[in-house]
Amino acid sequence: MNFTVLQDSLRTKIADKIQKGELTGISLAQRSGYRQAHISNFLNTRRGLSLESMDRILQVLGMSVLDLIQPARAALGDGPRSRSVDGFENVFLVSAVTAIEQRLIVPATSIGVLKFKRGFLKKLPTGSGRSKRQEWMRFVVVKADRGNAGAMYPRIMHGSTLLIDRHNISLIQCRILSPNIYAVSKKGRLLVRYVEVEGSQLLLRPHNGKCPLEAIALAPEHPASDYIVGRVCHIGSEV
Repeated sequence: MNFTVLQDSLRTKIADKIQKGELTGISLAQRSGYRQAHISNFLNTRRGLSLESMDRILQVLGMSVLDLIQPARAALGDGPRSRSVDGFENVFLVSAVTAIEQRLIVPATSIGVLKFKRGFLKKLPTGSGRSKRQEWMRFVVVKADRGNAGAMYPRIMHGSTLLIDRHNISLIQCRILSPNIYAVSKKGRLLVRYVEVEGSQLLLRPHNGKCPLEAIALAPEHPASDYIVGRVCHIGSEV
């Protein structure tokens, strides 16, 4: 766990308080002595905080860094997660951009929440080796847009919910007879495809033979894992 992850945990804490009506961005700015734009940019992940600034905001909130460690571990799959008593866990439904860019998801930037069986999530493989994605909230859900549904038809339909495991960015196949489906970032777009590396290219293959093959040119400093957002490990009907 690093300082960036703790800042994401602080964002989540502040967003929860704002959502519950216990705090506003204006009041936090006034009490901490920062401009409202400074607080807004932090909450929207457009900037980070210095150690001194983070300490000042924690003092205003009556918190310490210890209050951030456990939630951060939980979000990363390192400790007890937020869960319901019926054996299900909550996973945020988010936009494609949020799935690509945000390490920790805050309620204010989510679209909704879906429930998945805890046992199912625990059994999902995380892939091989360590990567920067291990410091991200593991599971998110996105809805399949027309472009991705068309490319992966009939396996994926328009509006299907796609559970993405952002810790699994390995190209090792999970099932012999069923190739992995991945969410991949290409120039800011989230593409859902079969993926393979051929030479210096990352090939994005559609299930629908009528749709074109897409490719991403790879460089030594940017391996395939830099573009893979995660493995699609569950496809659900439209919600």
